[in-house]
Amino acid sequence: MKEILSGNEAIARGAFEAGVKVASAYPGTPSTEILENIIQYKDIDASWAPNEKVALEVGIGASFGGGRALVTMKHVGVNVAADPLFTLSYTGVNGGLVLVSADDPEMHSSQNEQDNRNYAKFAKVPMLESADSQECKDFTKLAFAISEQFDTPVMLRTTTRTSHGKSIVTLEEPVAGLPVPKLTRNAAKFVMLPSNARVRHPFIEERTLKLQQYANTLTINRMELRDRSIGVITSGIPYQYVREVLPEASVLKLGMVYPLPDKLIREFAGKVEKLYIVEELDPFIEEQVKAMGVEVIGKEIIPICGELTPGILRKAFKLPEPARSRVDILPGRPPNMCPGCPHRGIFYTLNQLKAYVMGDIGCYTLGFLPPLSAMDTCVCMGAGIGNAIGITKVLSTEEQKKVVAVIGDSTFLHSGITGLLDMVYNNVPATVIILDNRITAMTGRQENPASGFTLVGDETFKVDLPQLVRSLGVKNVRIVDPLNIDETKQVLQEEMERPEPSVVITRRPCVLIKREGVYENGAGVKVDIELCAGCKACLKLGCPAIIWQADGKKGKAFIDPQLCTGCNVCEQVCKLNAIEAKK
Repeated sequence: MKEILSGNEAIARGAFEAGVKVASAYPGTPSTEILENIIQYKDIDASWAPNEKVALEVGIGASFGGGRALVTMKHVGVNVAADPLFTLSYTGVNGGLVLVSADDPEMHSSQNEQDNRNYAKFAKVPMLESADSQECKDFTKLAFAISEQFDTPVMLRTTTRTSHGKSIVTLEEPVAGLPVPKLTRNAAKFVMLPSNARVRHPFIEERTLKLQQYANTLTINRMELRDRSIGVITSGIPYQYVREVLPEASVLKLGMVYPLPDKLIREFAGKVEKLYIVEELDPFIEEQVKAMGVEVIGKEIIPICGELTPGILRKAFKLPEPARSRVDILPGRPPNMCPGCPHRGIFYTLNQLKAYVMGDIGCYTLGFLPPLSAMDTCVCMGAGIGNAIGITKVLSTEEQKKVVAVIGDSTFLHSGITGLLDMVYNNVPATVIILDNRITAMTGRQENPASGFTLVGDETFKVDLPQLVRSLGVKNVRIVDPLNIDETKQVLQEEMERPEPSVVITRRPCVLIKREGVYENGAGVKVDIELCAGCKACLKLGCPAIIWQADGKKGKAFIDPQLCTGCNVCEQVCKLNAIEAKK
């Protein structure tokens, strides 16, 4: 049977066909939909973890018990999981373990565009890279076989285009006859004391050499010989662009990108007149091929930054541009907080207070954008609190009062707790604002330990954030409704003046939350055009529901009833009472 699946859907299917027992992840674009689709396969125990390190540790435990385990994350998530990953390379596996790294060239939804092929080389584990949905499914299954054959975790790399693009996939039945998981004691292999680790290191080096030999025979590394005047080595989604732009060129398509098939590469290089390497981001393949003494052209013509496209490839090979497509003339869609977003009230207030805001990763990062313009830094998940601690240590007492850290509920549980612990432990006088909207909003409203629900929708223990914060030693904990501007402003002013650690928790659900009864629209508001003086105070909220209607020199505000959620924040900032609630 055949179906049209996205790459993420196909990986979920591949895990099912591979007989995976446990799947764990922290949501992150473009990887999120793998776990959301895997829950349809009831034989797989799938769950969200508080962060990527825990997700990988869950997978490692399942593997040590003899079950096959899939762990998924976006590229920056591998940074969080790197600590157990590097030692997992040493312990090896029992049941197969596959780590999906969904990379994001062009940073469509990321803070950097790191190339995680480097992680495979750094951790000395094999990496496969798929170019379409069929390969996403097939490579997932193959990765489990390689994992068990070579006693190693295997990384499967996708990029945004393969994760979200759709193509035809042939479905198969799940594998049968896998060993039944059970407790197996093997301390020499699984306890990485120095004496055991030293024994395992030579095994890792020998394993890499064996994998390289295996790569030379692996059918997913294949030569496609056509016109031999041009040869291209490529992998992943760039393979599709090469086939579109250079349909007559000979191609060495790599399905395993680490370790590289050295003999196959030399053989291909000997069959073509001029050899190119087309790859996104780093010259990962190029550097290794040049180290083999093979002459190639790569980053001299292929950009090192951003996502490749057929157009960029045509330009690199000096080919004529195609006719302008309709996609090119689509209007831009700048990011913005949703109408009624509870974060709007807090960032409006922080702007009014001229706070220095150490931000974090989440949809609230949009507070950086004008007109709110209330975020001054943003580095990585959980960094906002640590950054606030550091900057407070170098500022004068008066400037310290301006510093606040903002972090979402899911992000706080991901990696913010230890930062807050440090703030209390070292008695740093900064204010942390935890934006509790009851969901992991930015990646598509996934559950987390503070939402009280699991990945499959079962009700579970719900973290009490105020109690958790107090247990870390924070004496001053305030809870506010961020849609109440006056209350929010008063509480923030008081806490920012306080010469000791404090936490403000804003408690309002996301407007897009899926569960019934958690968020309900208000009656909505409207503009009394007789009272509206065109002062534009309401426009400072940046609410998409508020539209400016030019009328001569001044103009008037208009509130789109289709977008207005009735949060009433604009009514509070209008000093002329020109915005009123609908009856």
